[in-house]
Amino acid sequence: MSLTYLATIPVKPEHMEEACSAVSSIVPATQEETGCLAFEPRRAADGSSTIIIFEEWADQTAFDFHHSQDYTKDVFAKYEDWLQSAPEFIEVKPLES
Repeated sequence: MSLTYLATIPVKPEHMEEACSAVSSIVPATQEETGCLAFEPRRAADGSSTIIIFEEWADQTAFDFHHSQDYTKDVFAKYEDWLQSAPEFIEVKPLES
């Protein structure tokens, strides 16, 4: 069974453009990873400095592989200065489950 997450990333307003650029830069490589079924970052529509990523992975191994990639680690290293608080990953499931 696949793993699906809604990641909420609370960015300091002064770093929002940098954070969006950093996340956008890893989308092509992430979507090419074996086991990536979806990786779709968006800005919060309410005007807050929040990035929300819908991501679906074939399994835990694929999710862990993504987080072990240098480009992902690079974005997380930048987050150390850019975030208001830690990202939140909420696992979601279909309503039919």
